[in-house]
Amino acid sequence: MKISDVMTPNPRTVAPSDSIQAVARIMRDEDTGVVPVVENGRVRGLVTDRDIVIRALADGNFQVKVGDIVSDDVVTCTPEMSTAEASDLMGEHQVRRLPVVDKDERLVGIVSLGDLAVKERRDSRMGETLENISEGVKRH
Repeated sequence: MKISDVMTPNPRTVAPSDSIQAVARIMRDEDTGVVPVVENGRVRGLVTDRDIVIRALADGNFQVKVGDIVSDDVVTCTPEMSTAEASDLMGEHQVRRLPVVDKDERLVGIVSLGDLAVKERRDSRMGETLENISEGVKRH
């Protein structure tokens, strides 16, 4: 199965100059914990609800911009990639979500471990991927 079969197409995005309140509203409205940060049509990173809490709110930084807290070590996949390859990427890089980019590196979707598990119904592979993702957490 290909990523294009399971991804969420055209996710809502924010710019680095947007406020954390703007991204929080998107998270609320879209019922998601992650929003891609896009600059000039290209993925700069992801911002998560955890990023907002840990990197801004915990220190009382209510005026911080998305670009100040974005997780910019982003790993991407392509729509043509197989779900098995994406699952391996997630495990290798210990991430639960991958922005999906086209050949010009423009965002076209996002895929999560949950998308792979629900749409592919391959519990053993997803369990293995989750175990690989969580490996770093166990060490701390």
